[in-house]
Amino acid sequence: MGMADIAEVLWNDYLRHNPANPQWANRDRFVLSNGHASMLLYSLLYLTGYGDFPIEQLRNFRQLGYKTAGHPEYEPGGPIETTTGPLGQGVTNAVGMALAEKMLAAKFNRDGHEIVDHKTWVFLGDGCLMEGISHEACSLAGTMKLGKLICFYDDNNISIDGEVDAWFTDDTAARFEAYGWQVIDDIDGHDGAEITAAIEEAIADEDRPTIICCKTIIGFGAPHKQGTAATHGAPLGDDEVAAARKQLGWASPPFEIPEDIAAAWDGKRQGEADESEWDSAFAAYSAEHPELAAEFSRRMADTLPQNWVEYADKAIADIDAAGESMATRKASLVALNAFAPVLPELVGGSADLTGSNLTKHSGSTPISGNDAAGNYIWFGVREFGMTAICNGISLHGGFIPYAGTFLTFSDYARNALRMAALMKVQNILVYTHDSIGLGEDGPTHQPVEHTASLRLMPNMSVWRPCDTVETAIAWRYAIERQDGPTSLILTRQGLPFQTRSAAQISDAARGGYVLRDADGTPDIILIATGSEVPLAVSAAETLAGDGVQTRVVSLPCTDVFEAQDASYRESVLPSAVAARVVIEAGVTDGWWRYAGAKGRVIGLDRFGESAPADKLFEHFGFSTDSVVRAAKDVLT
Repeated sequence: MGMADIAEVLWNDYLRHNPANPQWANRDRFVLSNGHASMLLYSLLYLTGYGDFPIEQLRNFRQLGYKTAGHPEYEPGGPIETTTGPLGQGVTNAVGMALAEKMLAAKFNRDGHEIVDHKTWVFLGDGCLMEGISHEACSLAGTMKLGKLICFYDDNNISIDGEVDAWFTDDTAARFEAYGWQVIDDIDGHDGAEITAAIEEAIADEDRPTIICCKTIIGFGAPHKQGTAATHGAPLGDDEVAAARKQLGWASPPFEIPEDIAAAWDGKRQGEADESEWDSAFAAYSAEHPELAAEFSRRMADTLPQNWVEYADKAIADIDAAGESMATRKASLVALNAFAPVLPELVGGSADLTGSNLTKHSGSTPISGNDAAGNYIWFGVREFGMTAICNGISLHGGFIPYAGTFLTFSDYARNALRMAALMKVQNILVYTHDSIGLGEDGPTHQPVEHTASLRLMPNMSVWRPCDTVETAIAWRYAIERQDGPTSLILTRQGLPFQTRSAAQISDAARGGYVLRDADGTPDIILIATGSEVPLAVSAAETLAGDGVQTRVVSLPCTDVFEAQDASYRESVLPSAVAARVVIEAGVTDGWWRYAGAKGRVIGLDRFGESAPADKLFEHFGFSTDSVVRAAKDVLT
């Protein structure tokens, strides 16, 4: 109710969208960052004519089986641009959307053809601005000069606990001026003329993002509760609803819109006209720039290049033929260098760790506020913001984003990872320095619980490859996967190349496979991931010399392995072989399902120490001798 007057001006007079085609490529994006105000968005979608939101959806607000959830929820193909609710992430997604628009425009706009030309509009509140992620995102937005990003700040002085003066006294205008934003301050959020003038001023400045600070009254129109925290999340109650209807002069029955008002709000005619005009412009563009037009259409349809499968197959075969030993973070760069030349949509960066994460491939061109014609983003030390911005880039369309940092700092980005998984959007997370193997930086930087916790997240695919081939396979999977994020867990330390057959390379893409087999029926199975795979291979060779038939299973991705049919899983891990040892330099929880009651898990259920990597592995029992002893104990 407090932002309804702002929404009326924006949605009726400025927002370019087509209710008949929610996925029109050049539509404006609208993000309700203060997602608890979800009914405002649902009302706008209903009034303007989006078919997914008929009046029955509004009648069943927050009910099971309806789209009108307590916070807006993204669905592919639908009109809600992003799931919001965790405060600050909506505006951060919007920064990603505006950045995507700027990069696409720099790539595709030619010779006066502005085929990419749309704005990203955001509603946000005090809570969004209190969250630290808003600082990360809005600071970068100013640096990147995202002039088509326009935010409306709902300055109502209220949050759940009451009036915010006791805990939020920031000078918001000065803060955003310091970021390099255009600030339009002290706008009456209930005065249509003032809102209109502010929007016109925002549009005129194409070099800076804009925040329009609107003084509003929460629960506007409810005479006894407006301006109080009582209107934040609780229903007004029948008596207050009746009083508000009287105060606002609304006489129509509940859920009934007078015909003249409905006709005035219906956005389909204008939306179809806007899209038709764009279609004509795109046809003219296509005639002059057919290859660019084809690439744009392909990318906005989230379709990989036509020759992708053949190209990827050859790239992996070449990496296998090279047979190089190296750290998997370097193997990640090898994969990037192999795949990037045919994927102009691949865009990424690192949270100030480019030289460590090795995320800048040979074809990377960094972008800046003055030149967005590139594919590499200097994110700075902003792990949370980086991840949520990449979510926004993915949601916008036209790109496959990736983001790099140390695995231990995935904690900073945790909720953005969860939102990517919840929305099922593509986002490739490059996490290096994956265990005690990073050595001297010590336990603050040595992740022991992080890989396990990422595996627990629904719809998060987690790969921990052991060499160049498995790393390339993991990258290929992440590139091809369009229904969720993928975490690549990579080493700092060098690892030996593992020799495989073509069949084993194919099986590796299934998440788990037999890397080294026994001569006959195995007496014991050693299961490992990442840097512990060569340890398992070494132990198997020792055990074989002692007459123990040993199978080594590399299990780089448990979620992909679990998605395979039962017969394949049984062929890799036969239930008849109960003697098993699992080796991974991290917490043991999660691995007992593979080890079984008679098996053993060699892991690390404590924090690490500061020392050279080889000393740490020996100290914590990650050695050939330790694995051999554990295997023989299991067999006795």
